[in-house]
Amino acid sequence: MEFAGTMKFDDAFSVHPQALLLRQRRAEVLASNLANADTPGYKARDFDFHKVLNAQMATPAQMKTTSQGHIQPQRGLVPSNNMGYRVPFQVSLDGNTVDTQIEHTAHASNALEYQASLRFLNGKISSLRKAITGN
Repeated sequence: MEFAGTMKFDDAFSVHPQALLLRQRRAEVLASNLANADTPGYKARDFDFHKVLNAQMATPAQMKTTSQGHIQPQRGLVPSNNMGYRVPFQVSLDGNTVDTQIEHTAHASNALEYQASLRFLNGKISSLRKAITGN
């Protein structure tokens, strides 16, 4: 039975739980780029956060396989087909495409947006707690 005043937590928290997971994954990708800044031939990776988030929120139909011979669906929070290679302004002589200034800037921006989502969720949880307890 559902009451008229019932609210789903998914509706209350909006896109922020999924955004936190994607921001965490992006932080891992950017940290990997920075860790490999001196690795010859390493290609910096990244993904379009908003494009991936919109695709995940649209909840497309998931591909299912019924036989081992079928093409397997991409797995993981950000499938490899959503990951791209960063195009450098200047490639190093050893073929490494990591530009540490760009990576640091992207990492800092991602961290700020992660914190903003956390603050939103904390505020929403605080509001829900007050509504439930009446305080």
